Amino acid sequence: MKQIILFTLLALSLFTTAAKAEQQAGAQYKILGPFEVHYIAFPSTFIQPDIAKNYDLVRSPSKGIINISVLKNSDKSAQTATLTGMARNLLGNSKQLEFKEVVEGDAIYYLAQIDYSNEEIYRFNIEINKNGKVQTLTFQQKFYVD
Repeated sequence: MKQIILFTLLALSLFTTAAKAEQQAGAQYKILGPFEVHYIAFPSTFIQPDIAKNYDLVRSPSKGIINISVLKNSDKSAQTATLTGMARNLLGNSKQLEFKEVVEGDAIYYLAQIDYSNEEIYRFNIEINKNGKVQTLTFQQKFYVD
C-alpha cells in the first residue's frame, strides 16, 4: 500500500513539473540583459469596446495591438522604459510603432497599434531604452483579418 501511495505522489509530482515546464515554454518573453520582456501581438477585436475606449485604442478587423511589459530579472518588478520600434512586412514595407505607457497599480505595459492585411506577417524590431541602456526585442507575428 505504501508503494502505491509513494508511486502516486511521485507521478503527480512529475506531472506537475512537466505542466509547469510546458507553461514556461509557451510563454512569450525574452531575457534581454537585466530585463525579462513579455510581448504579445493580437487583433484589436479581441478586446472589449469599453476597454478599447479607456485606452484610446481603435477596434478594427484589420488593426492589431502590440503589448509589451518590461520586468526586472531579479525581482520581476515592472519597469518604466522608452520604447520605439518598427514593424516590417515580408515585402519590406515598414511602419513606425508609437507606444503609449499604461500604468495599472504595480503593472506597467506599453501599447502600440498596427494596420494589417489578412495573413500578413510582420517582423518587429523594438528598442527598449532604460537609463540610456538599449536592449532590442525582435519577434514576428502573422495576423488574420476577422
